[in-house]
Parts: sequence; C-alpha cells; structure tokens
Amino acid sequence: MLRASRLAPLRLGNRPPPKSVLLCATFNSSISRSSSLPNDPMYLDPSFQRLLQDVDISLKRHKLQPVPPHRELEVISSESTSIVHQIKAEEWAAMEAAIETSLDEEADDHEHRKSPAAAFGSNQIGTVILPLELQSAINLLIAEGEKSEIRSDAMRLFAAPGTNGKSETDWDAQYDKVYRSRVQAARHSERDGTAFATVALPAHYSAITSVLHHLKQRVDPSWEVKNSLIGVQAPAVVYGRASLHSFQNKVENATDITNDKTVVASTIKSYLGLDKREGLVAIGERLVASTSIGNLNVQWKKTFKEEHKVLREEGSKTIALSAFMLTSLPTSVAQKTLVQEMWDSGAHTIVIIDHNTKEGFQAVAHAREFILGLGKAELEDPENAPLDILGSHVVAPCPHDHACPLLHSGGAPLICGFSQRIQRPEFVRRTKHSGVGHEDIGYSYVVIQRGPRPVGVTTNVGRVGAIGKRVLKKELEAAIPMKELQLHVEETTMVSESEVETLTPRTAITYEGDNLSHSDLHTLLRQEAYRWPRLVFPPLKKSGHIILDSCTAEGKIMRLTIPKSQGKQPFYDARKSSWGDIFPHPPKNQALERNQPKLRSRKKDGPVTGADIGKRKDLFKNKERPSYSAVADNVRENKKRSKREFALTRGNKVWKD
Repeated sequence: MLRASRLAPLRLGNRPPPKSVLLCATFNSSISRSSSLPNDPMYLDPSFQRLLQDVDISLKRHKLQPVPPHRELEVISSESTSIVHQIKAEEWAAMEAAIETSLDEEADDHEHRKSPAAAFGSNQIGTVILPLELQSAINLLIAEGEKSEIRSDAMRLFAAPGTNGKSETDWDAQYDKVYRSRVQAARHSERDGTAFATVALPAHYSAITSVLHHLKQRVDPSWEVKNSLIGVQAPAVVYGRASLHSFQNKVENATDITNDKTVVASTIKSYLGLDKREGLVAIGERLVASTSIGNLNVQWKKTFKEEHKVLREEGSKTIALSAFMLTSLPTSVAQKTLVQEMWDSGAHTIVIIDHNTKEGFQAVAHAREFILGLGKAELEDPENAPLDILGSHVVAPCPHDHACPLLHSGGAPLICGFSQRIQRPEFVRRTKHSGVGHEDIGYSYVVIQRGPRPVGVTTNVGRVGAIGKRVLKKELEAAIPMKELQLHVEETTMVSESEVETLTPRTAITYEGDNLSHSDLHTLLRQEAYRWPRLVFPPLKKSGHIILDSCTAEGKIMRLTIPKSQGKQPFYDARKSSWGDIFPHPPKNQALERNQPKLRSRKKDGPVTGADIGKRKDLFKNKERPSYSAVADNVRENKKRSKREFALTRGNKVWKD
C-alpha cells in the first residue's frame, strides 16, 4: 500500500488523486510518525554481555597523547667543551683504531666463510677502473681532435658491418683494420688512433690488468719488475700503461682496483714499445707527453733488433708482453717470428694475450707449445743455451706443461678463455651512445717463465674457513658425554675425594695449519696452487652437487663433482666458485675425463656434436632459414678472406717446423 501511494502521483500526472489514494496516504502518514520511536532492545548472548561489561571499549575516555614540543639547539659554553679539547690526537687515533678493529672483526666473520685456500684460488679483480691519470689524458686527446668524427671512425673500425651500433653486441674491441696502401694508412692513422683510445683501449687495459694480477698472485711476493719492460708488437700505449699501473711501489691499503695509480709510482724505470702502426705510436707519444712520467725512460721502435736484448742480470726483472697482436698478423710465419723475438729478448717472463675467439685461442695455444718446445730443447742441449736458466714452464692459467687438451681435443673446437669487466668511462659511453656503465671483454692468455717447473707441494692447510670451524665446533660439543641429573638428598654424608668429579676444560678446535701465520700460509698455498685444477668453464651449480669442468695437472679436462655429503666447507667453496678460479678441494668420487666427440662427416646431415662440456648455448635452436642474400654475403666475405685463410691453413705445420 505504501509503494502504491508513492507511485500514484507519477501515474496521474497533475490530476487530483482519488479518495482511495488519499485514504491510503492518511494511513501511511501514521506509519511515518511511528518510525521515530526507539527500537526494541537487542537481545544479546549473556556471555557476550559480560565481555562488553568487562572491557571498556568506548572512545569517550580515550585520551590522545600530546605531541612533544620541538627542541631547539642549545649553545654549549666553552667550559663544557674543555674536556674534549684536552684529548690529544694520539688518543683520538687510538679510539678510532679500536672502533675500526671491532668493525673489521665483524666483517671478517662474514668475509672468511670461504676457506683460505678457496679464497686464494678465487682472488680475481671484480671490476677494473681506468686510472684518473689515463682518463684525463684521453679526455685531453678527444678535446684536441674533431669530436664529430670520433663516432663515425669508431663505427667504421669496431662496429659490426650492417649494424647501427645501438646494441652492445654490435661492438668489438678487435683492431685489425688493413688499408690498401701506406698513403691511405697514414691519412687515417691519427683518426684511427683516437677512435682506438675511446673504444678499445679501456677494454684492452682491463684484460691486461687482470692477467698481470694473476701473475703477481702466482709468483713470489718479493719479485718485482724494476729495470725494463718490453711491449712487443702491440698497441704499446695500452700495454705500457697497464703494466706501469700494475707494478706500483708498495703502499698501505692499496688494491688493484683503485683508480689513483700513477706512472711516477711505478717500479718500472725503463720501457720499450715496439709497434709498426704509426697511428697508435703517435697516440702513445701524445698520451705520454700529457702525463708526468718522472724518471721513466720511454722508447718507441718499429722492429726488434739485437741491441734491444736484455742483459743477463736484468732478465729476471723483465717482462716481454704481447697482447691482442697475434691474430692481427697476416700469416702463421709472422706469428712464429714474433714469439721467437720475445724468447730471444732475454726476458724471463713472457705474457701472451689475445681475443677470446677461435683464432685468438689457437694462436695463444700454438705460441705456448712453441715456447715450451724451446725450453725443452735447452734442457736437451744446455751447451747452446744463451742463458744460465734452462727450460720453461707455464705459470698461468694451465696447471701443467703438457699439450693443451682443448687444442688437441679431436672434436668440435673449444676455447679456453676468460672474461673481465671494466667500469666504462664517460667518453666510452658517449662514443657508443650507450647508457650501460660496464663492459665485459673476453680474452685468452698464457704466462710462461724461464726455468724448471716448481716442485709440487701436497698439503691440506687452509682448507677450513668459518663454515668448517662451525662444523668442528658442533662435533666437539657432540663428543662430550651427557650426564644424567641426580636427586638432591638432604642428608649430610661424607663424600670421598675419589667420588668428586673434576671438570676438565674443553679442548680447542684444531685442524691442519691452524698455527701458521698469514705469510707462511700464503707461501704454502702459492706453492701448492701450481697443481690445482683451473675452471675453464662456468660451474654447473645444482641443489645437491656442484659440477666443475676443470683443466687438471694431468693435462686433461676432468669433471669434478662436489656433493653436499663431502662436507659443508668443500660444498660452500664449490658453490661460491666462478669461471677462471683454481679449486683446492679434491672430489669425493673419482673425477671423469671429458672426451670431446669427433666431428660428423660433411656428407651426413645434422649439427656438429660436442655440447657436453661446460655451459654452451645450442646454436642450432631457433636457427633462421637461409636466404639468397645471406648466401651472397657469405660468398663475398669468403672471397675476401681466401688469402688469409690459405696462409693460416699451414699454421700447425709452421709452428712445428
């Protein structure tokens, strides 16, 4: 009835409602007046009523806490600060040293969770920072040249053909530009040198710094390069800087990643740079001219001559360095000649670095075998040896002097290479039009020294870190026998001395090498590390075991499996290991030799096998269908490289001649 009375005016419009509608409206008016009366009391459960009466949940009695007033700073009189002024500088230094010691102890608890041996094997440079001295010199070089041409020159030299340089994969640090004539090369020499300094120089610098860091870790700490350094057939501007900055005078709290290194602080006093490329030599001279070099003697030559040989007494303090140069030479004969000159120079340490490519690795591996062969020939015929030190051995990265197992695998070609990251300077980001602040460069290398290989030392020192100590502590506590509690008796009885139990103090945690000092422990680990396996591929980290594909002292690629059941410390060290480390723990089970499957015949269909070692992407997945334009481009490239390929096909025969 109420709903009908409300809708009636809408239906009738302006007409007067009938009497029945008025009666209904009168009746409904009484209902609206009765709606103002209070509702009947709600029936509540007795237990709920007692709860409401017991707890005061009303907001009327709630009082808000007043906001504390804002306190103003007060001026302290000079009399109250007199005690602070009375503290001497020595006392302040002692207080700061105590605070730093406590902070260092807290940091050491987390830092030394690895065993000392594993920490020694994984001592690598995380990110290389280009020294400020070198950055300033390159910025000055860029300011003196045409900035508009740097981008186009960098694209021409280091960008992949057919790309716009927007992707990180479009760029390469390999400098192998060949011109048709000397006139054309001279016309582009200065511009090419500037482009090289703004793109490839930082990447090459980081790789050389990483290799020299590995070298310093493997040799005796007292060994220093003082007299001379030879940058043989290389962009000497890069390699000289990296070597000078790597061998610095010992300074407290100095690390290899700081960017405050200078040429003046280097231990090297003489440097000879050999390079036939006029552009890089000119850039090197300009960078040296804009830098303070102190008493450093710098010379630039195009070829190696008899007068450049090092004296016998200076050979132990000399490095012969060739980086990213072997693959730029046109033939294997030129590569062999370069390596022979490095051996004839009289330097006791020879470092060879090249790109992490098939050609670069093969060039480094062939040079390694050639130098080891020269050392072996001296041992067989010591009368014709030019120096008193006979033989040669590999310092890094190989733990052996046998034939390279990856070069002579007999199957699909594999590469023994590593990677190093560098923090990009501003001029690199601007040249590449990239906002990425870091860059990774792959490289292959070998470090060889004259003399016989050090005798292998087998110990188990340095195998226990914070994880291992925690396990030993739990085992020690578990070995203490548990005593049952006895009821206390109030009666006073005499107890004989034999019945009285004496509490013996808990024995300390002991393990092999726990009483050695840091220097003695480092010496033993350095001698033993010559036989530790090197991780030549990234480790495969599973939930219950870690797989390490390593190059071992037997001259083979072995698969080491470290399960959880071997122990918490070895499993933790294996889980924290990375590509390029040397691993100290032997596996629980027998290691498996990894044989590379042979290549399939060209007549048979199907991809090349050999993806069973390490982490390698399957290149045959998502492969694009061939097109006629791609085939035509490949034919043109093959024709251009035909002469070079023909010269390098005799590479194995040339190195063995």
